[in-house]
Amino acid sequence: QVQLVESGGGLVQAGGSLRLSCAASGRTFDSYGLGWFRQAPGKEREFVAGISWSGIRIRYADSVKGRFAISRDNAKNTFYLQMNSLKPEDTAVYYCAAKSTGEIVEPYDYWGQGTQVTVSS
Repeated sequence: QVQLVESGGGLVQAGGSLRLSCAASGRTFDSYGLGWFRQAPGKEREFVAGISWSGIRIRYADSVKGRFAISRDNAKNTFYLQMNSLKPEDTAVYYCAAKSTGEIVEPYDYWGQGTQVTVSS
């Protein structure tokens, strides 16, 4: 069993940056695929970014390419989402997730509780 806890959300002006963190406990996750998702009010949850267990395969949603970066630190059992050039349409609850098979395609096995990101115009 893996427990995931997000942090780093908040309120930021358009054009600003935030870094989300997701700390894992319960089991070392160096063999897990990891991902970030988001859900805006009235919308379905959507994939944002994913990184494979090796860190070699990384994928981003088209809407965040060039602005967001996913990374992982297996020694700290933590992974990150660096978000730059934020836009009001990035406003959502952001969730981290882990996949025990090590890849980044859905479905994921474990989910965090979510952290709110609000971008003001």
